Amino acid sequence: MQPEQRQRAIGAFEEFLRAPLEERLQHQQNRVAESGAIALFQKVAATVPAYQTFLAALNINPASIQTFEDFQKLPLITKENYLRCHPLPQLCYEGKLETCDFIAVSSGSTGNPTFWPRFISDELQIAARFEQIFHDSFYADNRSTLAVICFALGTWVGGMYTANCCRYLASKGYPVTVVTPGNNKTEIFRVVQELGEHFEQVVLLGYPPFIKDVIDSGIAGGVEWQKYRIKMVFAGEVFSEEWRSLVSDRTNSDNLYYNSASLYGTADAGVLGNETPLSICIRRFLAKKPEAARNLFGESRLPTLVQYDPKSRFFEVNNDGTLLFSGDNGIPLIRYHISDNGGLICYEAMLNFLAEWGFNPVASLQQAAGMKVSDFPRGIRCLPFVYVFGRSHFTVSYFGANIYPENVTVGLEVPTIREWVTGKFVLQVKENAEQNRFLSVVVELAAGVEGDEEMKQAIASSILAQLRRLNSEFANYVPPEYQLPVVTLTATGDAEYFPIGVKHRYTRQ
Repeated sequence: MQPEQRQRAIGAFEEFLRAPLEERLQHQQNRVAESGAIALFQKVAATVPAYQTFLAALNINPASIQTFEDFQKLPLITKENYLRCHPLPQLCYEGKLETCDFIAVSSGSTGNPTFWPRFISDELQIAARFEQIFHDSFYADNRSTLAVICFALGTWVGGMYTANCCRYLASKGYPVTVVTPGNNKTEIFRVVQELGEHFEQVVLLGYPPFIKDVIDSGIAGGVEWQKYRIKMVFAGEVFSEEWRSLVSDRTNSDNLYYNSASLYGTADAGVLGNETPLSICIRRFLAKKPEAARNLFGESRLPTLVQYDPKSRFFEVNNDGTLLFSGDNGIPLIRYHISDNGGLICYEAMLNFLAEWGFNPVASLQQAAGMKVSDFPRGIRCLPFVYVFGRSHFTVSYFGANIYPENVTVGLEVPTIREWVTGKFVLQVKENAEQNRFLSVVVELAAGVEGDEEMKQAIASSILAQLRRLNSEFANYVPPEYQLPVVTLTATGDAEYFPIGVKHRYTRQ
């Protein structure tokens, strides 16, 4: 028996159950979060053997790290220089794998499986992110809610993690019931149609392209989504606001700010941040104002924009514009470099920037909800923002211009074209027989749709229009005669480009 494990579990569960969401998300000064990061470092340096070895090899005395300036000088850790250099138990507290009660697997961006141990206390702090979404966006504190887990189950990290966190909400008193069909569409349709009518709303949780496929296949099969007041939680991929509008329209959802939310997470450390009604409102404004988005984010593509709790996950921005974070977990991480391109914006700076562009997101949320000016809508939290473009190697370079999958996605989501396709594609730069480069886009057709030359040309023209609108590098670097992409259409589930059951990659080098 391990009595200390019991105490950890009791303490974490008691804190989660008793702490109101408002208390958890109180606005804190930066110095409070910075002090928390330093305290986590001291704890890890004193109790995690792998990190002790890491510091010793670099002649770093943990006692010398006293200020935040000292903390910022600590070396970054990565999978290559830290996680893959030590046996799994040595990465855990006290060098004991048994201090964790669950192990999940992720394939990562390289395809090599990685094991991620954690304890119930780690899940409970992440459950606060789900609570924020279910409370602020879905009003699930006073609406009976069926949470349908559509992530793959088994050892993979997403499904079990999400199911556990949603169950914790029920234990706190939320009228939430969880069902776990996983990524089995037939079973999803069955549980929604047989159970959904007993709840005031149904939440689908899964990867964006899979949720869209579920919705489209359900419509084709006669599922009346509008009966179930569908809400959606996404993770894993950047999507456009046109895409959000599309899936909301197909489920007959009402308020776009309050019917969905995306999670920014990693297998390494769970959920790092989440969309809020406020962040969605801001992102939808920026989607219509590319110039404002470029001024704010420094790039033509629209990133994922979420808010985060700096007491739970402490972010920094590296000199190369990539993100670092520190956070407690089964494998605690200090200044972990995840190679995601992005940045941080404090709450006040975000609202000041938007005011300069004549936009008040709070007023927009009030108007969308039919509220009086004196009323304060849910989802307004004074939390900092993190924006995430994703991994730099998920782009392709064409005539010196970086082409992003996000730019292509928008071209597939315009009326008419979106009825032909699933939303999946593969972006590549190829060479023809004369060794001239061209931009190739292989597009997956929706089930039952047969492609033709006219359809190819319409899709190519739509993608081109969005590339020119959204990507100033493309518009200025690529000669006009090389701008029109070459579109190839494939059937659903094509074995070479869109194999079923495999995590999809939108680019190939």
